Amino acid sequence: TLLEIVLGIDNIVFIAILCGRLPEHQREKARKVGLALALVTRIALLATISLILSLATTPLFTVPFLTEPATHAATELAAGTVVERAPLTVSGKDLILIIGGLFLLWKAVHELHAKMEGGEEAGKGGKHAKFGAIIVQILLIDLVFSIDSVVTAVGMARELWIMVTAVVISVMIMMVFSGYIARFIDKHPTLKVLALSFLMLIGFVLIADGLGQHIPKGYVYFAMAFSLMTEVINIRMRVKSSLAKPL
Repeated sequence: TLLEIVLGIDNIVFIAILCGRLPEHQREKARKVGLALALVTRIALLATISLILSLATTPLFTVPFLTEPATHAATELAAGTVVERAPLTVSGKDLILIIGGLFLLWKAVHELHAKMEGGEEAGKGGKHAKFGAIIVQILLIDLVFSIDSVVTAVGMARELWIMVTAVVISVMIMMVFSGYIARFIDKHPTLKVLALSFLMLIGFVLIADGLGQHIPKGYVYFAMAFSLMTEVINIRMRVKSSLAKPL
């Protein structure tokens, strides 16, 4: 359950940023619908776990100009021989991660551009996004994040009811705290920029994973936590500075 919550943090941030493009009265509904879709997607993928595992192991095509170790690198290095390389093989799971990573990069850059231009800031006279379009985008990215979440759950537990219970508990907790996270992000513009930077980082990680270049999640989450801690300190300093100014 704890691991599912950690893996769901980026999903919450993405949903919060997307829902911020909606009118105020639709944001809470969109967040709940988005997380409910995430729950349905994860349970559906768990129910068809054999299909998910086949997506992770069945090669679709190879990329000749990219290579990966043909044999286990540790064995080869221990034997003192050169590691043989073979063309990179892309599976169904890899393809989903690559497409999802590209979508995250595009969306994060698009949101940053809109924020820099200042012409499409929701709630400040700008143009609001449509509810249906936001839900479709949430559903698409839920699928990408759910693949990673489900594969992780399968690696830790073999019983379906344990995995489903962990997913349900984690999504319920995310539903409780998603509103607080979204309001906190909306209240602090610099934090929204940081969140969009996190999404760009996650997009790069997804693409790298899809191309066979595994980046340990611990490094990524440590960098995100350190950046968030620094920004929270900056926010507190700005608040104290504004309170200290004479009226």
